[in-house]
Parts: sequence; C-alpha cells; structure tokens
Amino acid sequence: MMQMRDWISGLIGAIIFLLGLLPLLGKFEFLNNLPVSLLTWIVAGAGLYLAMNSVIEITNSNIVGWWSFGAAITVLIIGLFPLLHTFGIGPAWFEFKWLNRTAYNIIFIVEGFFLMIATFAMEL
Repeated sequence: MMQMRDWISGLIGAIIFLLGLLPLLGKFEFLNNLPVSLLTWIVAGAGLYLAMNSVIEITNSNIVGWWSFGAAITVLIIGLFPLLHTFGIGPAWFEFKWLNRTAYNIIFIVEGFFLMIATFAMEL
C-alpha cells in the first residue's frame, strides 16, 4: 500500500523534474535567472533526499535502489562540493565552475526522474 512518503517523493520529484525541463523547453525563462548558489543547494538537498529514498528501496530488496543510490551519490557530490567551497572547505576545483545552467537543468531532470521512480520503487 502506498504511503504518504511515497507520494511526497513523487511530488518533489515532479517539481524538480519540471524545474529542469521547462527552462530547456523555453518555458519559464525566469528560472534561468536563479542564482547558482541556490541551484547547488537544491541539487544537494534533492540528492540527500534521493539517497534516503534509495536506502528504503534497497532495504525492500529492490534492484532499482542501487541505481538510485548511485545517482544520488553522484548528484550529492555535484551539489555538496561547491557548497563546501563557499564555506572555505576544500580545494579550488570544488567550485565546479564548468557547470553551467544547462548542466544544472539536466541534473534536475535526472534527480526528478529518480525521485518519481522512487514513488513506486519504495513499495516493491
């Protein structure tokens, strides 16, 4: 039976998915004006939330959980390293200056996709 945490995961995943997809489609151009620091916080927070969901998937003996966990760790690193650098922790390459808005939009799409999958995969 689907629990509230499943639906919350799906809703957050859909919002993050649309946050990445709509600017790529040319809709809601104001989303491209968000500061990069806010984007890194969103990526790191959603990556942590995805990691928690993927642990639930793994404990339910679901193979999709391992893919979700791999994606979660990847995007958590992409979001966490620049945040650590803003606090003066880590070397200069932690800044990830090579990430542009399009890369963040693609990361949002991937995160949102895996969170929407987690809606159903946490119950398998």
